[in-house]
Amino acid sequence: MNKLSTPLSLAAALTLALATLGAPLAQAADAPAPDNVVSFNAALTSDYRYRGLSQTRMKPAVQGGADYSHTPSGAYAGVWASTIKWTKDLGGDGDVEIDLYGGKKGEITKGISYDVGGLYYGYPSNGLHPNANTFELYGQVGMGPVSLKYSHSTTNLFGTTDSKGSGYLDLSANLDLATGLVLNLHVGRQRVAHNDALSYNDAKIGLTKDFGFATVALAVISANTDMYVSPVNGKDLGRSRAVLTVSKTF
Repeated sequence: MNKLSTPLSLAAALTLALATLGAPLAQAADAPAPDNVVSFNAALTSDYRYRGLSQTRMKPAVQGGADYSHTPSGAYAGVWASTIKWTKDLGGDGDVEIDLYGGKKGEITKGISYDVGGLYYGYPSNGLHPNANTFELYGQVGMGPVSLKYSHSTTNLFGTTDSKGSGYLDLSANLDLATGLVLNLHVGRQRVAHNDALSYNDAKIGLTKDFGFATVALAVISANTDMYVSPVNGKDLGRSRAVLTVSKTF
């Protein structure tokens, strides 16, 4: 909202108008939240990183999705998509990831939250063997700005042979700073079942700020593994790198 300087001659009229509208405005402010909420999101990122690894060969990605939530029950569902490069890099096809998810969130007790659900990662026409499509069940507990989440694959993990039952543990914190910035901290552990050499840790430290017209996030992300290398340009897909993301929810 633009800041406007109000001339003194308008002050009385403004005061009268606010007094007249006061009761309806108060009633609107006290109105309960709607039972069903639908929102949309869009983003542009300099490098789509997931669990520390670049999904786009260190190149930019366009992303977007939609979310539905039922306020009384805490149930939610959504769809999200991003451009990718890794399926083609591994000799397959397709250049998009489409995720479908749903779950339920709420409070275990005052100050302690939970979030449980399932997430399907779809890679249309990826042509990889095993297929890259993956399904995970997840559970999360949170306390204030800190959360601990575990995800467990019920299929092979992103096309890795004999990797059903892999797990990812995620410890995150999003801390509000006095400057209006949010400090984003994360450490994670990806365990790839029956493929110990492919297991690794990842970490992120970053800052996020909502400017109103868009949210801007800058983070340094890395994974401590040299097992994930692009066959196209030979780049280490987990190396430390600054990632800039601009997003908007509406």
